[in-house]
Amino acid sequence: MEHITLLLAIVVVTALVFDFTNGFHDTANAMATTISTGALKPKTAVAMSAVLNLVGAFLSVEVAKTISSGLVKEEGIQPEVILAALVGAILWNLVTWLVGLPSSSSHALMGGLIGATIASIGFSGVNGGVVVTKVLIPAVAAPVVAGLAALLATRLTYKLGAKTDEKHTAKGYRVGQIASAGLVSLAHGTNDAQKTMGIITLALVASGALVPGSNPPMWVIVSAGCAIALGTYLGGWRIIRTMGKGLTDLRPQQGFAAQTSAATVILASSNLGFSLSTTHSCSGAVMGAGLGRKGGVVHWSTATRMFVAWGLTLPAAGLVAAGSEYVTQQGDWGVIAVVAFLVASCTAIWFISRRQVVDHTNVNDVDTEAPGVVTTAIAAVTPPPAAGSVAAVTDEDLKTTIPALAPTDPAAPPAPAAAV
Repeated sequence: MEHITLLLAIVVVTALVFDFTNGFHDTANAMATTISTGALKPKTAVAMSAVLNLVGAFLSVEVAKTISSGLVKEEGIQPEVILAALVGAILWNLVTWLVGLPSSSSHALMGGLIGATIASIGFSGVNGGVVVTKVLIPAVAAPVVAGLAALLATRLTYKLGAKTDEKHTAKGYRVGQIASAGLVSLAHGTNDAQKTMGIITLALVASGALVPGSNPPMWVIVSAGCAIALGTYLGGWRIIRTMGKGLTDLRPQQGFAAQTSAATVILASSNLGFSLSTTHSCSGAVMGAGLGRKGGVVHWSTATRMFVAWGLTLPAAGLVAAGSEYVTQQGDWGVIAVVAFLVASCTAIWFISRRQVVDHTNVNDVDTEAPGVVTTAIAAVTPPPAAGSVAAVTDEDLKTTIPALAPTDPAAPPAPAAAV
């Protein structure tokens, strides 16, 4: 193992903490729809996802190379910069987890790295071309492509099964959903675990323990894979609730289409070295599947909050990282202060989360969102029933609908006329 200094050890441990938060933050990407449709029990689902995340971490290192040697210039990067980047990423992950929003752990990490690098050596330390082509463009394209693919797949699925009983075919789709969820978990390991491998490799290069352009050492791959698997097993139940029930109400056919579409997009991007957000891909696929079923709806108020979180991820993590980098530049006491701030913030967020616990026992307990103006207007305009579907109207129906007038006594005086 490479020579490890105290500062480098702190950076490595912090990176693994980020990897852990990435695991429980992104469990929803693979297993939210599987849990919401009842294809797997919650604890079984997260255990399966954890194992496949670990396996996926060993399949490729292309994304790790993008993080370690593509996003920022290795020359002039110090371990303190990476520590500051990780602080920004971890805190953003925990804040969005606390409010149950599926934001991108990948973009939090990259935003933190960019912000800390700019605070340390200026804009010249960031490879702008790589940021645009391998970060920003995939961030916009991934949810759109995955959403369209899931929408078309859902419509095709319902069209092919139009003459079959939905209840009878649901079991088969649940089996397919388990397989597709496993594929998403495997894809998540190949993409997200590598980001931590890349950041640790960058720290090793910055400290002189590795030469620039090196691949992640085996111990880095193993530790990153184990950290993300452990985080996945613990399950980010708050975000699973939002992804599984908060965005739309999915049926097994839709869950299968959504997960297959997302896995395809993620695996393709991993082979191309794109540092793709699995959250963006899976969220887009869930919304596409929700719109693909006739009568399906997307809860746009939840989706809007999620979009806002996506837009804030890069700048928010970058600003926290830049502030942390400024403090670490003050010397050893600055590094200690940043680490203490991170520990205190994580502890405070954890205690706040205990006020309203969400776990595997209540993850699917979601109040139905009140319909919006558009949904209410559409529901009010109900088309007339088809010919032949109207039942015969009987005298009893008319009597029920139009009550008979009360009998009058002929001897009774007439009722007084209403005053004009």
